[in-house]
Amino acid sequence: MLLNQYIDHTLLKANATVEDIKKLCDEAKKHNFYAVCVNSYYVALANSELMHTDVKVATVVGFPLGSIVNQVKVFEAKKCIDQGADEIDMVINIGLLKSGYYKIVEDEIRAIKKAIENKVLKVIFENCYLTDEEKKVACKLSMNAGADFIKTSTGFGTGGATLEDIKLMKNEVQEDVMIKASGGIRDFQTAKQYIDLGVSRLGTSSGIQIVTSK
Repeated sequence: MLLNQYIDHTLLKANATVEDIKKLCDEAKKHNFYAVCVNSYYVALANSELMHTDVKVATVVGFPLGSIVNQVKVFEAKKCIDQGADEIDMVINIGLLKSGYYKIVEDEIRAIKKAIENKVLKVIFENCYLTDEEKKVACKLSMNAGADFIKTSTGFGTGGATLEDIKLMKNEVQEDVMIKASGGIRDFQTAKQYIDLGVSRLGTSSGIQIVTSK
């Protein structure tokens, strides 16, 4: 697979404007990125801008904290699919995972996957807040619930993706679930390291720099 087809070209800043989202979509078309990733409000706009192209629309649910009523996450996910999203990146309820409420966390992932049916579900852990054992639990819960991807980070926590976390996650899921590395990936060398470890997708706002600086 070509490097650009690993990239979810991402813009999730609170101050992103309509023109910024249009520019993001234009860049994704120009560089043939796999997807754009935008906040849920902008799904319809991104879908309109990318119509008749191969670029997918990904969006985030329960973002960036994860501690939203689960029915609201499910509604947000369904609404985004209705507006043209191809992929949903949901944030788990980090506090409930750390509290040991594993069934609630797993059931929420399963409910969102059921709501979006055959669309792609990526489950964001926010690894910077988790112990290694909690990361392993999150991997198992995501697999049990039918997730398509597990993902390292929102990019809004205290840390992003690390090579060590990717190794840990890959060891837990093997080939059963794909992995998306996100947060702090800004150059070709770093991107290649993650791909060599077996990630299937990279979430980054530096996609253009990555594909043009190799």
